[in-house]
Amino acid sequence: MKFLFTSILALAFTLVGFAQTVYSVDYESQADVKVFVVDYESQADLLVYKVDYESQASGNEGRWFFTKYESQAKKKIYFVDYESQAEVKIFFVDYESQSGWKDKSKQHFFY
Repeated sequence: MKFLFTSILALAFTLVGFAQTVYSVDYESQADVKVFVVDYESQADLLVYKVDYESQASGNEGRWFFTKYESQAKKKIYFVDYESQAEVKIFFVDYESQSGWKDKSKQHFFY
C-alpha cells in the first residue's frame, strides 16, 4: 500500500514538473526553446492550445499557459522570424482536444 501511495505521489509531481507554463522572452539568448509559428497545421511539430488557467497546462501535450512573469514559467520561449531558426515549429489550434505532438522526437525541448 505504501508503494502505491509513493508511486501516485511521484506521478503527480512528474506531471506538475512538466507543466507547460511558458513565458515569451524578448531576446533569443534568454530562451530555453526557439519556436516558429507555422501557417498550416500539417507543418507543425506541436499543436498548441492556449489555456486560460495555469492548472489547465499540465503535462507535455501542447496546452500552454503564458505567464505574466518570467520567474513563473517552466520554459522561456522565443518566437523566431524564420522557420529555419526554430527548434520547434508550432501551430495554434482552436480547441484543446486538437493539441498535442505531431513530431514526438521534439518533445524533449519541453521537459
